[in-house]
Amino acid sequence: MSNPFFKKKKNIKINDILILLNQKKQKVNYLVNDIKELETASKDDITFFNSIKYLEFIKKTKSRLVITNKKFLSVIPSHIHIIEVPNVLLAISHITSLFYPNSVNDNSDLNVSRINKNDFKNLKFGNNVLIGKNVKIGKNCSIGHNTIIEKNVSIGNNCKIGNNVVIKNSIIGNYTNILDGAILGKKGFGFFPKGNSNIRYPHIGAVIIGNYVEIGCNNTIDRGSLSNTVIGDGTFLDNQVHVAHNVKIGKNCIITAQVGFAGSSSIGNKVMIGGQAGISGHLVIGDNVKIGGGSGVIKNIPSNTKVMGYPAKNIRNFLKDNKIND
Repeated sequence: MSNPFFKKKKNIKINDILILLNQKKQKVNYLVNDIKELETASKDDITFFNSIKYLEFIKKTKSRLVITNKKFLSVIPSHIHIIEVPNVLLAISHITSLFYPNSVNDNSDLNVSRINKNDFKNLKFGNNVLIGKNVKIGKNCSIGHNTIIEKNVSIGNNCKIGNNVVIKNSIIGNYTNILDGAILGKKGFGFFPKGNSNIRYPHIGAVIIGNYVEIGCNNTIDRGSLSNTVIGDGTFLDNQVHVAHNVKIGKNCIITAQVGFAGSSSIGNKVMIGGQAGISGHLVIGDNVKIGGGSGVIKNIPSNTKVMGYPAKNIRNFLKDNKIND
């Protein structure tokens, strides 16, 4: 499936990538299709490996071309061609910008215009609603005042969009409510400090919202960098929740106010999280997990577990420790 939000540059060859990375050119200058993560890359895509956490993915990837650094050379399967670099994520940033030149920018869509009710079926909308080109909105939806829906966004049937909402780079399912002030699809907080400046990391992913989802007031959901940010069917997010790039939240989760998710964490199904909890990046939270309010989660949590505290621990241990301290 082609990226509906960012146009990919065609005819990128391996030597284009090697020159970009200050590497020696190859004699056989073959085409490289795209830049993808390990689990989604095809044999013609370039991918990367920068953490032992993803060892199972490098073993199973279909890609035959990987960016990595010296300390991981021994774990890369022998059939995969390696491009060794000192800084994997910085190299991937440059390569992503090569394939998607406009992906670093997060400019507003200046081609939005006033909504025309004749373009959509049974749509109700307030004042000052602006719509970009090629926006798809299903039947029986409503949109509040001063909301902006930028180009190529897709919204399903029977959705309710509140006031002062901004939606870009997003695909939204059916029967989903997005409450006042929410912002969906902005770029994530990705950058590399270099000298006296910061280099922005490109974001070519989208936000994918399932069916029967509720996104609370003033939520911010960042689009993914290479993969998508996903909110599963039936999940409810309370007000002022932040979901960073590449986060995957499963089905029928309950996330209460002011919870923050750092990038690339995966949350299972039927997870419940209390207010003001923080989830660190690149973690895996299993199904049916319950996390107490104000907790700080800094490691993986297996399914069917209740945790609380900082760092979050089994709730029985938390209660026992605090009883002793009292």
